[in-house]
Amino acid sequence: MKKVKLAVFASGTGSNFVTIAKEVAAGNLDCEISLLVCDKQDAKVLEKAKTFGVSTFVFNPKDYTGKAEFEQEILVKLQEFEIDWLILAGYMRLIGQTLLAAYPSRIVNIHPSLLPAFPGKDAIGQALAYGVKITGVTVHFVDEGMDTGQIIDQEQIRINDGEDRESLQRRIQEIEHRLFPEVIRNLCVKQYVR
Repeated sequence: MKKVKLAVFASGTGSNFVTIAKEVAAGNLDCEISLLVCDKQDAKVLEKAKTFGVSTFVFNPKDYTGKAEFEQEILVKLQEFEIDWLILAGYMRLIGQTLLAAYPSRIVNIHPSLLPAFPGKDAIGQALAYGVKITGVTVHFVDEGMDTGQIIDQEQIRINDGEDRESLQRRIQEIEHRLFPEVIRNLCVKQYVR
């Protein structure tokens, strides 16, 4: 039986990419990361992909006339690698119709809040500014909205009195690094869709 093939999309340091790649390498995830898609030429995640021997596709959105054009090029790469699932791990762009149509219910994102609370950028900062006592992590299917897709799983965390951004971010990443591989494991094994 062929392994499920993942493409991980990331824009930054790649801590979730590394966690997933380590789980794959250890045999804890019955799938393979076949491709890393990145929209930043200098993102640290690119070096990390090299370390794990993962092929990369890097693009500069400014080189294209719009989202449809660069997503079409991404789609060609995804088809070339026979990708089954798109895993958004710190990818800082909204997915457009080209990829949504090609991968219905096959695009998964992780977000550092208990959606629907604090969607979009800087969810950790939003939670601290708002003064909530509980926040968390959400893994969800991607649709055309910003962090509006069907929720797959969530885990909450209590915000400590006087907690700063660095401390909360570190604690949220600990949850992400446990929850995301768990959800991916279920997707790969059960192959469930909405």
